[in-house]
Amino acid sequence: MGIGGLDREAHVAEGTGAAAAPRTLAEALRARGDEGLAALLRARPDLLNPVPNDLTQLATRAGTRGSVVRALERLDRFALQTAEALAVAPDPAPYPVLLALLTGDEGDPVIEDALPGAVALLREQALVWGEDDRLRLVRTARELLSPSPQHPSPTGLGPTVAEATSGMSPGRVQEIIATAGLAATHDPVSAVAALTGLFTDRDRMGALLDEAPPEALAVLDRLVWGPPYGEVTANPAPPVRWLRDRGLLLPVSARTVVLPREVALHLRGGRAHRVPEPVAPEVAVLREHRPQVVDGAAAGQAYTALATVEELLKSWDKGGPQVLRAGGLSVRDLRRAAAALDVTEQVAAFWLELCHGAGLLASDGEADERYAPTPAYDDWLDLPPAERWARLVAPWLASTRTPGLAGGQDAKGRALSALGPDLDRAAAPEVRHRVLGLLATLPPGAAADPETLFARLRWERPLRGSAAGPGDSGSGSGYGSGDEGAGAALPDDLRSRLARWSLAEAELLGLTGRGALAAPARALLNLPLAEAASPADEGGGVEESVAAERAATLLAPLLPEAVDHVLLQADLTAVAPGPLRRPLADALAVLADVESKGGATVYRFTPGSVRRALDSGLAASDVHAFLVAHSRTPVPQPLAYLVDDVARRHGHLRVGAASAYVRCDDDTVLGEILADRRSAALGLRRLAPTVLAAQTDPAALLEGLRAMGYAPAAESAEGDVLVTRADAYRTPARTAPVPVPDGPPAPDATLLHAAVKAIRAGDRAATAVRREPAAPAPAGTLPRTSSAETLATVQAAAMTGSAVWIGYVNADGAASQRVIAPVRVEGGFVTGYDHTADEMRTYPLHRITGVAELADDQV
Repeated sequence: MGIGGLDREAHVAEGTGAAAAPRTLAEALRARGDEGLAALLRARPDLLNPVPNDLTQLATRAGTRGSVVRALERLDRFALQTAEALAVAPDPAPYPVLLALLTGDEGDPVIEDALPGAVALLREQALVWGEDDRLRLVRTARELLSPSPQHPSPTGLGPTVAEATSGMSPGRVQEIIATAGLAATHDPVSAVAALTGLFTDRDRMGALLDEAPPEALAVLDRLVWGPPYGEVTANPAPPVRWLRDRGLLLPVSARTVVLPREVALHLRGGRAHRVPEPVAPEVAVLREHRPQVVDGAAAGQAYTALATVEELLKSWDKGGPQVLRAGGLSVRDLRRAAAALDVTEQVAAFWLELCHGAGLLASDGEADERYAPTPAYDDWLDLPPAERWARLVAPWLASTRTPGLAGGQDAKGRALSALGPDLDRAAAPEVRHRVLGLLATLPPGAAADPETLFARLRWERPLRGSAAGPGDSGSGSGYGSGDEGAGAALPDDLRSRLARWSLAEAELLGLTGRGALAAPARALLNLPLAEAASPADEGGGVEESVAAERAATLLAPLLPEAVDHVLLQADLTAVAPGPLRRPLADALAVLADVESKGGATVYRFTPGSVRRALDSGLAASDVHAFLVAHSRTPVPQPLAYLVDDVARRHGHLRVGAASAYVRCDDDTVLGEILADRRSAALGLRRLAPTVLAAQTDPAALLEGLRAMGYAPAAESAEGDVLVTRADAYRTPARTAPVPVPDGPPAPDATLLHAAVKAIRAGDRAATAVRREPAAPAPAGTLPRTSSAETLATVQAAAMTGSAVWIGYVNADGAASQRVIAPVRVEGGFVTGYDHTADEMRTYPLHRITGVAELADDQV
């Protein structure tokens, strides 16, 4: 069944039913209602930039190669197969012919049910126009999808008999029809028509093939589903010669033959595609968990993500690694970051890109350019954990950065580096949203089978999946352990790789738990929640900021509570039984070193860590008071001894700037230093019994003496001990990177309404029928009238209340044509209702190039 009835009903409902079949795409668009035009502009927003002047310009723009390619890339598999079938069908093609190309001789109820929707989609996007009896594929789309030797059709079909014999001599064509058992004709055109009629007649074609040798049928079997071209020798084998003599194979060159399209369709049973796919493949469930288990696992990973980001940026508090001259992070620095986080380099690249995309990390812009946290990082640290998580995942969803490409190469063989300039892929946000959206279609707690998920994505965007960007020949995902669907033979096209990375990154961020979508992720995507108890919790249609707040609200109860104490142990360690509150965590990070992380973090006290705390300005009594105040266990004696011992020796030596000097009240200590062979590199010499001078700078002298086992303190020019607090280095204020858009953004309802209104008004002016002047103007030019004629015509129109057509040149020199109804003419200006702009306007008479009255049926 065709869809003409449905389409005509839609036209009637819109009030724009056409009296005659459209002859051009512009006429087809003109027959649409405003909703139909808005649907086209919504599906193809590139047509809006800039807003077309009229429907003819809109139709022209809709047929340009770039716009058609973009539209084809957004078609699903079956809609694309429908367009491909139209490309090999006669032009125009009746609906039954299109249906036969997709269902074949045997028919297929599923395809019959799906085809009206596919044709309606192609019509909506202006890729197909015309009624059901004359369906036409836009010429550019036909050129892109039609078979040719340079660009084989996905259908595997070759040229028609008429196309394949276009360069053949008339005598050779007569020989072929004679061998095929057809009567001779008087001209090549009728001969080709007779041969085409034979190949499209199922009965006569069947009888001809019944006479074919089995070897000849085997040759046809190899070519029937494509590619349709084959190579032959100068003296082909008898089966090939039998086929060639009867036109079942036609010569393309001396060594190449082709299977004509009509022959292939007969052998295929009339089908254009080997495997039509009218229905989207289902996403299968790999395993199921209780939703509470999923939410708990996701919350645990969300907390780990926050801790990882803090650990990474805290390690760069003093300034991170240098920026490469070409931009990005060097391989060596990426490896260091991975080692510090105890993750793979691919995962480290993800965390770096995540921080960069959230505006927490940037380059400082100095001459010796380095990466460092931004001031926004300090603001981020002050937020509650759930809000910090939302500030990370919301930019990730919209980001076009693809850290999975880091470590690969671009089209010129250059390495792609983390934080570098060439990691943007415009399809990434769409894929991330779609992956999470498909997970949301599964029952709560269900994890998807990756193979079926990727198959669904390829069905939805088959052309976009096959189009890889520069440098997209990199390695696999490198994320996680790969236990979800491990061992599966996964596709390697760009869209599938983006989906694979999206699954892994969503798990790292806590959007999914054990492969299933968590409740906070549903809120972030504006999806309804299974446990929604009020309209406010049903999602959909809310702004991104509101969705992020809802996600944070759902996550907050699932995160572990921060604690304000530790458990001190006799082995000089402290155990944090949970996440520490920020002031305690910051202070403990100065006093002790992290030994192990997990559900309970273990800190170890060492002489170096205690000295670090003393260097920050704390006294031994302050350290003891801190330990007593924040420990649920008594302070172990070994730890108290360690603090007192380091404090007793701390500052016993004083280092200042000579280039550098060391002073100490105990001259025997200075004698020990001079006698130590390890001090030779410091270039020390005694200036006084209690003072040594050094040839190195104070910082190197401090490090050298500490390496020898001493505990010196830095000294100011006034002789006071310098307090070295851990002041963080920050970049100047930076804005988060803006995603690279995949074409123009989708227009909102206001813009669509205004655009449709402007196009309609411009089309009315462009198609208005005007009375022919005595001396008609040349075609394509504005009619010219004298100033007196212009003034007289507009004055008459103002008196009679009629509308006129004018040519107008604005102050910038841009010419346009308008239909106006003059109301007042005075002072060298005409004021009237402009039907083109749909508002009252005033025009200087000297800028009106010409004026003409509208035809009577247009008034």
